[in-house]
Amino acid sequence: MQQSKHSSAAYPPKSAAVAWALFDWAAQPFFTLITTFVFAPYFASALASTPAKGQELWGFATAAAGLAIALFAPILGSIADASGRRKPWIVACSLPFVGACWALWYAAPGNEHAVITALVCFAVAAVAIEIATVFNNAMMPTLVPPQQIGRLSSFGWAAGYVSGLVCLIIALGFMAANPESGKTLLGLSPLFGLDAGAMEGDRATGPFSAIWYLVFVLPLLFFVPDGKRKSKIGPAMKQGLLDLKDSFAQVRNHRNVLLFLIANMTYKDGLVALFAFGGIYSAGQLGWSSIEIGSFGIILTITGTFGLLISGPADDRFGPKIVLLISLFVLMVCGLGMISVDRTTVFFVFETAPAPEGALFASLPEQVFIGLGAVIGAVSGPLQSSSRSLLVRLAPKDHMTQFFGLLALSGKVTSFLAPLAVGLMTYLTNNQAAGMSVILVFFAVGTALLFAVDDTRNAGS
Repeated sequence: MQQSKHSSAAYPPKSAAVAWALFDWAAQPFFTLITTFVFAPYFASALASTPAKGQELWGFATAAAGLAIALFAPILGSIADASGRRKPWIVACSLPFVGACWALWYAAPGNEHAVITALVCFAVAAVAIEIATVFNNAMMPTLVPPQQIGRLSSFGWAAGYVSGLVCLIIALGFMAANPESGKTLLGLSPLFGLDAGAMEGDRATGPFSAIWYLVFVLPLLFFVPDGKRKSKIGPAMKQGLLDLKDSFAQVRNHRNVLLFLIANMTYKDGLVALFAFGGIYSAGQLGWSSIEIGSFGIILTITGTFGLLISGPADDRFGPKIVLLISLFVLMVCGLGMISVDRTTVFFVFETAPAPEGALFASLPEQVFIGLGAVIGAVSGPLQSSSRSLLVRLAPKDHMTQFFGLLALSGKVTSFLAPLAVGLMTYLTNNQAAGMSVILVFFAVGTALLFAVDDTRNAGS
């Protein structure tokens, strides 16, 4: 009992963990509004010459950002480990993130520089927030005991999901409007007199994300204790680069970490492609418009939040590896079910009546698709949350930021492979379902690799 008290005293109060989780809450609008549901579709439909060209350019910007993250995240993580501080790096990343998000407002139809403005600002914001996330993740072991890491990780992801849901409702219900009707998803006129014809509601998601982040990142900066300073920036840079070089040289000695990073790289590639092509697939196979896709996004966000609330305690009780394996199995089963659906078919062979004109989610294929998607939403959050808690379990504690940089690297360095495979298969077969089926292979390979990981605590040390 006395030992337990002594152990608990080494950690800050629970309010610090809550303040830490608000980082996910602060950052989420960028991923929900800009990357997925509002600004990206606006870019493809209103700024690019054609939707296909828009998807191509957005993909190039995403790839460029992913390459920058792959290059810089492990290096900066190693420097932060050597210096002992994380919050100054989060602040340094926050400044370009906020500025880039705000500048998306100026990517307006008719502006000759709108396309390049949107692409550059999106890429800069993506790099900045992903690298800031590396430093934020690395603070977890200093906030709670090891047996509570899974719960803390899931709590952070859940906070992000709820934030995404709230922001999506605000954006679709009160800001972004149909240019033809001038009304939002809730049938209202846009707030602040935003001009639907100039797509101001869609563009306003940039400044909105910047303001949201500025407000909700403050508790992290003020109330979460940072690591003690170990050395000045110059020696820390030199030592950090040496540590990173040593990390790559010695990574084969950390067999579990290496296997896990390869597994993470594989199944994260599949997850990236699943979300990147989900909207395109539903539009092509089911004829959904932005209203249906946005509503579907809200459903996935809700189920994702509930999934994280369940997975956190499960992670702590049974271990993150079990949560990851179950999540991947569910993704494969439900993913197979989703590619079996089109406007008049369910599970490849059962013919159904098409949806009545103008009815929302009225056909059986749409309802099956939503049900399967809701389950996918419930396990995709735990897949990511338990990935970082498993890394905490495996990685050497003194190099935690460095290994979170490698985790970011493994999640980004090959993130183009699954989308490329989907595109090639779709091109070869001229069939969307066949193209999407490639994603299941990435999940299957990731599952097989994960089975080989020894999740014994400190096995990777």
